[in-house]
Amino acid sequence: MHALTLVVAAASVDAVSDRLADAYSALSVTVEDADAGTAAETPLFDEPARPAASRWQRARIVALFAEEAGAIGAAAALASLDAQAAPRIEAIAPVDDLDWVRLTQSQFGPIEIEPDFWIVPSWSAAPAAARRVLRLDPGMAFGTGTHPTTRMCLRWIARAAASRASPWARVLDCGCGSGILAIAAGLFGAQAIDAVDIDPAAVEATRANALANGVRLRAGDPASVAGAYSLIVANILATPLRLLAPLLASHLDAGADLLLSGILGAQAAEVREAYAPWLPLRVAQADDGWILMNGVRE
Repeated sequence: MHALTLVVAAASVDAVSDRLADAYSALSVTVEDADAGTAAETPLFDEPARPAASRWQRARIVALFAEEAGAIGAAAALASLDAQAAPRIEAIAPVDDLDWVRLTQSQFGPIEIEPDFWIVPSWSAAPAAARRVLRLDPGMAFGTGTHPTTRMCLRWIARAAASRASPWARVLDCGCGSGILAIAAGLFGAQAIDAVDIDPAAVEATRANALANGVRLRAGDPASVAGAYSLIVANILATPLRLLAPLLASHLDAGADLLLSGILGAQAAEVREAYAPWLPLRVAQADDGWILMNGVRE
């Protein structure tokens, strides 16, 4: 792979970028301020004491090509444009091949949820203190345990399970993503688990991750939800959680827990109001601006 680096006047950025991508088949095109780091650098995001209409004077464009010949051909064609539109060619250089799998793996290690409960990627060894291990690799579906909303849900499940006299009879994970919350409930003894998501990739990821962890569950479309549950977990966002209030509440058994996450602290009142006709909600945890809300159906 080779990179073509060139500098153009700001007014020509769109035209040159489009030409690189469309006419010369660049694999990718990135644009940055050519004067970044100098006294001539121009901010674009309404920084204090700067007019909102400010713009770069010059832009540096880096285009990636599969072969060196492609980069050379694009440079020659652009250099032949008229003097005002022609960019200044800075470099044509090879780009080092990277082991993207190894690089990705290096960014993810074991994640402590509780001292004895850890999320561990398949390529990592479990910590000695871990009595329960949930094996989960980063994938296309949301939910690896790194985000505060997921961590709070996992922590609540671990602590609630430890305080219960018996395991949850039925659990629903609504918007299951990777299946991490449904699988965690299974590791803590839940007897029957339904995991649903509108994204088919999430459903497949949940099935694969459950199999890898030895957890039996049923994953499918939200239309498959039926009956009452002793625990419903939904880690989505505040707006869909509000819209889902009548549906989720209708599937709560008497004495069942509802666990909601993906909510910002400032959104607590609106979510609480949406569920008020069925059960009161409280803020159970807070982490980095996000909150976890919990309620019990009487």
